[in-house]
Amino acid sequence: MALTAPDVTLVVIVYNDAERLPRAVESLRRQTVRNVEIIISDDHSTDSTPTVACELARRDHRITYIRLPRNSGGCSAPRNAAVERAHAPFLMFLDSDDELPPDACRVLLEALRADDRLDFAMGAVERVRTDSGTVSHWHPHLFTERRTVHGIEEHPRLLFDHLSTNKMYRKEFLDRHHLRFPLGIHYEDQLFSTQAYCLADSFTIVPDPVYRWYLSPYEAAEALSISNQRHRIENVRDRVHVARLVDEFLARSGHVGIKPDKDYKFLKHDFRMYTGDLPHRGPDWIRLFADATCPYLDTLPPEAFERLPRDQRVCIQLLRSGRYEEARLAARGLGRPVGPREVVKDGSGKVYWGSELPDGPSAARELDVTDMALGAHAFHHALLRHEITSIEPLPEAKVRLSIRTFDPVLHLPMGPVAATVHLAAALGRLSTSFRLELIRPGLYEGAVTLDLSAVPLPLHGFSGARHPVLSIGRHRRYHTGPLLAPLSFPAFHRLVTQGRPASEHLVTVEPEGRGSGRLQVVWQRSGLLATAEPYLPALRRTVGPRLKRTRALMRSLVR
Repeated sequence: MALTAPDVTLVVIVYNDAERLPRAVESLRRQTVRNVEIIISDDHSTDSTPTVACELARRDHRITYIRLPRNSGGCSAPRNAAVERAHAPFLMFLDSDDELPPDACRVLLEALRADDRLDFAMGAVERVRTDSGTVSHWHPHLFTERRTVHGIEEHPRLLFDHLSTNKMYRKEFLDRHHLRFPLGIHYEDQLFSTQAYCLADSFTIVPDPVYRWYLSPYEAAEALSISNQRHRIENVRDRVHVARLVDEFLARSGHVGIKPDKDYKFLKHDFRMYTGDLPHRGPDWIRLFADATCPYLDTLPPEAFERLPRDQRVCIQLLRSGRYEEARLAARGLGRPVGPREVVKDGSGKVYWGSELPDGPSAARELDVTDMALGAHAFHHALLRHEITSIEPLPEAKVRLSIRTFDPVLHLPMGPVAATVHLAAALGRLSTSFRLELIRPGLYEGAVTLDLSAVPLPLHGFSGARHPVLSIGRHRRYHTGPLLAPLSFPAFHRLVTQGRPASEHLVTVEPEGRGSGRLQVVWQRSGLLATAEPYLPALRRTVGPRLKRTRALMRSLVR
């Protein structure tokens, strides 16, 4: 009796990941589409992966295990090997540290079967942090609705989704165009996906989540995925190299019309990740980073930079001008209302970021922050910067912060300034006022003591991280900005008991591990609250609505 051909081939690639491989494979076995072929493609693992994979194949006849004769050092070779072995008309890829949601295959397969003209279907991606369990979504604005795209020129913003794993491909499409993953490079998804977008006559987008991507930012360095190895200069060079390959493909294939969107994507996403890390890099690394990236940046037209937010343009230009320490300082404000320590004006009154005038017209265009140095009518947009210069743990869950505020455009009065630090957890906020003293025009210093036990918390406690902010009022307008912590100070912990009935929390004060390095306060339930924590979500679902109705009734009676 002839065997029924599988509907979909599901390829999971693996290298020295015996521990997580069973979870990935189990997510494929649980697919609601049952008639699937599962290929485990091993890039010549040296741990117990072969033993684990063979056992998985023994338990399920749908699983095939293949092992490359030598390690390729990337994702391309094991994926390509599996494509050659695939028997189904449709293909989908999975990495061994991730999962597919149970309905992923069904959703994409139904979309492809509904229209024979579609070359592939793509869906939304859930990103799960393994350290906190927080779930976010990969470029959610691209997956808000179901739609079919007839050529990438119709929707070039999709270049921001360069993943190959949230898509199901028609195998005939891959074979017809000889489309395979490029060998010998990292970030192979970026070139492969660009080629797929450009070669496809049409493809469809579904809003359903079809891929679960696990992020482990604090994983051991030797186990980090390629995308999490941004601290390696070789990683930077790889990303620039693949960007050049994408440019060459666009020119060769006649799709140069979407290059402006590709350039914008490179700056807004790929390059932005590295600049966001600059506060945590040393001067030698930043110099090597500039050497690796600036020659490529020089090939991009001015229009590519003009689409970026002003803070990112400033950071890029400081790098290109060789002003590395200023670039590092500017990077601490990326995406946040943080100004420079100082600015400089030219003879016409234009205001530029940093301590010196730009070295040419193009630099002047990028460093011009005249429009950001607004007057008193827009005080909440003022170029203020708040840095913590020292952190002193005190008895009884208190902490003393010494703060330096930079006001380069002189928005604040020439005298003492009233300021307030706000810290909120999950129920109201703690507001502690203090005074900033004028040291010299544009520079203020002060100190404030926060009582961590006084932060309002709900009866069921709170687990999570929060970041204090500093607020200054002027003429009934308020400027609120983040508190930038020293990038390396030892975290300290306090066991805090508060409320009636008493609740316990372990409270940690530390620098934020990523991004600008804001001051971070982390609460973790302790004692009885920690024991009850697994049951709290269900309790909130059942009791929460009743409490809301009771509060609404009480407010109505009071009125």
